[in-house]
Amino acid sequence: MPIINCSKTDPNKILPMNYLWAREHYKTGVANNWVPEEIAMQKDVEQWKSQTALTEKERRLILWNMGFFSTAESLTANNIVLTVYRHVTNPEARQYLLRQAFEEAIHTDTFIYCCDTLGLDPEEVYNMYKTIPSIKDKDDFVVNLTESILDPLFNTEGTKNIQRFVHDLIGYYIIMEGIFFYAGFAMMLALKRQGKMVGVGEQFEFIMRDESVHLAFGRDLINTIKAENPGIWTTDFQNEITGLIKTSVEYEKKYAYDACPDGLLGINAEQFAKYVEYIADRRLMSIHLPKIYETENPFPWLSEATDLNKEKNFFETRVTEYQTSANLDWED
Repeated sequence: MPIINCSKTDPNKILPMNYLWAREHYKTGVANNWVPEEIAMQKDVEQWKSQTALTEKERRLILWNMGFFSTAESLTANNIVLTVYRHVTNPEARQYLLRQAFEEAIHTDTFIYCCDTLGLDPEEVYNMYKTIPSIKDKDDFVVNLTESILDPLFNTEGTKNIQRFVHDLIGYYIIMEGIFFYAGFAMMLALKRQGKMVGVGEQFEFIMRDESVHLAFGRDLINTIKAENPGIWTTDFQNEITGLIKTSVEYEKKYAYDACPDGLLGINAEQFAKYVEYIADRRLMSIHLPKIYETENPFPWLSEATDLNKEKNFFETRVTEYQTSANLDWED
């Protein structure tokens, strides 16, 4: 039975399953469960209150990333609950979407925890998607990409509507979660690597780990819809998607230069921009589109930073305590 547009699917009957990959992603999410209160923040509070532990530019970088992620996580959750869940009729895929929505709520709670613990001004943090141009540009781009399927009259019947749905899934998973999060991840983990705001950095590590599973599910969902509806994957549509990803890379690079213009102890804004190109090529390959940039990863340490049990590379294989998704062989 197809994953969308299946009138014969009983959404209340999850067995027998047709898409075991969806079940695997769900089980991985459960195995990776965490809450922000597990992570100690006392040293972060001390550094934040200190007059010398952080530079003003580092403080601004932290606030900007808090500002972007605090609202981006809510935007992603709303899209899942209000749109994607409605159009994906397969029950095991829906089960994963419920799990992802829960994880987005955990991520949202993370920024509540950080604001409360550090004594940040929530009006400042939560309005940055309006007041910081390069953050606003990213959010506006995704909202414009995905607004059509918010229409309650939208359906996924017919080639053009399925194309529209896949277009918007790429906006949610490949662009928002897969590209627009990653300069920020790199910045925050670079700070952690220098012993600065380690508790916040650990929370970003956990979020990044969750996002790798979200991306794996989104990849599999998009590729399954393509396989079941091969007529949608035309040359023109592929070119359109490639163009959108190129545009998103420019938005994320602009954010990288704005948020970290002078770099962080040997890491400069150009390296963050190169990392975005590297990530974008990985995203293109994940949905069977050719690379654009051929950029090498400027931060080989980044995969080590998210290897949470320090036994195996989190991005390349499964680990004992924490899991990545089955068949996730591209860096997220």
